[in-house]
Amino acid sequence: MNVQMTGRRCAIMQPTFLPWAGYFHLMAAVDVFVFLDDVKVVRQSWQTRNRILNCGQSQLVVLPVLGSDSQAIAEVHIDERSGWRRKQILTLRQTYARAPFGKAVVDALAPLYGDESLTLLADFNCAVIERLARLLEIETPCVRSSVLAPEGVRSARLLNLCRTLDCVRYLSPRGSMQYLEEDDVLEPAGLEVSYSAFEPGPYTQLGLPFVSHLCIVDVVAFLGFEAAAVYVRTGQAP
Repeated sequence: MNVQMTGRRCAIMQPTFLPWAGYFHLMAAVDVFVFLDDVKVVRQSWQTRNRILNCGQSQLVVLPVLGSDSQAIAEVHIDERSGWRRKQILTLRQTYARAPFGKAVVDALAPLYGDESLTLLADFNCAVIERLARLLEIETPCVRSSVLAPEGVRSARLLNLCRTLDCVRYLSPRGSMQYLEEDDVLEPAGLEVSYSAFEPGPYTQLGLPFVSHLCIVDVVAFLGFEAAAVYVRTGQAP
């Protein structure tokens, strides 16, 4: 008999750059959310890039960083030499100028892009994610793994984070299912593991063919924060 456990539920994710809607779906579904920022950075990954809509096509936007792949995410500095902050905000404004809520979402991000005290990759990404989460009516408390300093690697690290936070239920993205099942650590240790079932449905993008799995900026630009709050929870535009 499958007995569902009660108790605190957490999700653990690396702090990605302008995440997609499914990231916020995880945040909204748990009691505590952990930014996994004490693992090694992967420079050409979602940690430093994501996708926006440009002329009906997916286009990458990139957060330039310094350092090497041997550094933890929390240690990586942003590369300020290119003037990327001003350029990227301008790109977002121009790209979403015709979207009904484009100005609102870019205006929400602009103060963080202008905050030059956010010199570390993790600091910037976490600040953006938490700002957007609040505007999407997600009140889940967030904590950084670099503050908790867990031991272990891979699934053992996740287990120790869950125990530190007194969480007995773990919500994972489906992309992690294979390695979690291979490691076979969490459930034998007594955690209830479940996987996100988020499926992003279509929404209107200026009457063009729908392009899925773009960053959250696209969702909010076309739906607005109120409707986007429904979308990240259900995968459907209201």
